[in-house]
Amino acid sequence: MSELDLITIGRSSVDLYGAQIGGRLEDVGSFDKYIGGSPTNIACGTARLGLKSAVITGVGDEHMGRFIREQLDREGVNTEGVKTDPERLTALVLLGIRNQEQFPLIFYRENCADMGLTEADIDETFIRRARAVVATGTHLSHPQVEAATLKALRIARENGQQTALDIDYRPNLWGVAGHGEGESRFVKSAAVTEKLQSTLHLFDLIVGTEEEFHIAGGSTDTVEALRAVRKVSGATLVCKRGAAGAVAFTGEIPESLDDGETGPGFPIEVFNVLGAGDGFMSGLLKGWLDGADWSTALKYANACGALAVSRHGCTPAYPSWEELQFFFNRGIVRPDLRNDAELEQVHWATNRAGDWAQIRTFAFDHRSQFEEMEGYTETKGGAFKELCLQAALKVQSGRPGYGILCDNRIGRDALHKAIGTGLWIGRPTELPGSRPIEFEPDLGEDVGLLREWARENVVKLLVLCHPNDGDKTARMQIARVRRLFTAARRNGLEFLLEVIPSKVGPVDDTTTGTLIQTFYDAGVYPDWWKLEPFRTQTAWANAVAAIQRNDPRTRGIVVLGLDAPETELATSFALAAKQPLVKGFAVGRTIFGDVARSWMKGEMSDSDAVTGMAERFERLCDIWDAARRQAGP
Repeated sequence: MSELDLITIGRSSVDLYGAQIGGRLEDVGSFDKYIGGSPTNIACGTARLGLKSAVITGVGDEHMGRFIREQLDREGVNTEGVKTDPERLTALVLLGIRNQEQFPLIFYRENCADMGLTEADIDETFIRRARAVVATGTHLSHPQVEAATLKALRIARENGQQTALDIDYRPNLWGVAGHGEGESRFVKSAAVTEKLQSTLHLFDLIVGTEEEFHIAGGSTDTVEALRAVRKVSGATLVCKRGAAGAVAFTGEIPESLDDGETGPGFPIEVFNVLGAGDGFMSGLLKGWLDGADWSTALKYANACGALAVSRHGCTPAYPSWEELQFFFNRGIVRPDLRNDAELEQVHWATNRAGDWAQIRTFAFDHRSQFEEMEGYTETKGGAFKELCLQAALKVQSGRPGYGILCDNRIGRDALHKAIGTGLWIGRPTELPGSRPIEFEPDLGEDVGLLREWARENVVKLLVLCHPNDGDKTARMQIARVRRLFTAARRNGLEFLLEVIPSKVGPVDDTTTGTLIQTFYDAGVYPDWWKLEPFRTQTAWANAVAAIQRNDPRTRGIVVLGLDAPETELATSFALAAKQPLVKGFAVGRTIFGDVARSWMKGEMSDSDAVTGMAERFERLCDIWDAARRQAGP
């Protein structure tokens, strides 16, 4: 059995997508940053569909090169073949969505890192580890990268591996159109046709649009072009026909394209065609490598392409395998798929990065509790929170499954330093004690300043609420929660909702479960729930049931501490750990409370404060881990 399903080879880039829709690229004021480049997109798209993929490409030894490598890791793509080039920069692409017909783009690829690939970068042992090698046409456009691509293909052919080509014709990347013609998909060129035809015999599968087969076959009559390709290649030919779907030809080319093998299409609204072909190719490869018939493979391809053209970006638009099955089983509810809330929730939940099967959290996002301490100043408060971070990192020691809660008002420096450490990072948004909810001023009146948040920050909101709240209070709080949740999702930020009904009124085994259902009914789907410790297994069962019947894909629950002593926490942990949906805890004052009071008064050194808090945090982690072991799987 091969270790990898496929290796793609060729372009990688940072795609800067215009955030404003409907205007000229000249007038775009801000951009969203994604990874891109056809082979890179295909590697990610197939990984999302469950294939074990890798990519051979080049990136610069700079921030954007590291971004591509790290994002590939997050997508589950093998990066052993990603070369870091110390002399060249990572490629950039600027893209826009003008309307349903125009999608301007500019390639910044002059001597870029992926064009620095050489034959020496092709490791025969690595190539032989895959079932298939997938090339794209752009890397046949220059002698050096062509040689690298052909070496990989020849190794695969000699080893009996499958090979595929996405023609991926970009005229300006072949030098037959200008820099401003990035949107152009076809310019006739005998030289390009000759170059492509010299390699087509190396492939088992060749995929392209009608225009791409025109360049490969040297004719603007699609049937004639396909027949010209057939003369030099016995590959299965898959021709993409836009709204007319796609057709596969395994043998001779018939008189009409309609006589090829087809799969079902999906009538949806076109929003963005950029990257849709790579989504299509990902679905096709999934079916091809799984041994599906062409009707099924084309069904996968058409669906992946349909989902891609409905969303912003390339790789971020591609579906997971679970999402694809959901799409097939439920069907199309509305043609503008990006506005289908149920589908988008599945897309979001099944493509989140990071594995947080456990999360042991040191919560020091408190604000009013610090401000009320004797000796507190804003400067000292910020400095103490940096000590809290040091304690958390001391316990974490580079291991997964640890986190912090830290605010931006007092703990800004600690919050920023935590980025990139591997910690899970929750950041509060509510004004402490507010009921109805009011937000911290640094969110802005419209909570629009979430756009400034680091993507590693999880939006945390504490709501003091109760099922017996009056209608006015309940409606106001739900509306504000929904507004923040919507803004978080729009900005690509995970959302944690904390509810503490016991601070508002009497509670029983149904109270929290009832509240949870209320928020789901309002269209709020938190990635995380933060719940107070319950005293009975029934209360836990009711809360968990409410979550699972509404959102079986939730990240999970963390149980809070409420300033309880360690002995009480041990009891509450033992009960909570029996629920697999509870992933860990978030405890604060039990860890930092008396340490902070002594430190603020100058009665404790920095090192003693860090040591004391680390020891307490470590003990709580041990208590939680023991409770989880005792509860079993």
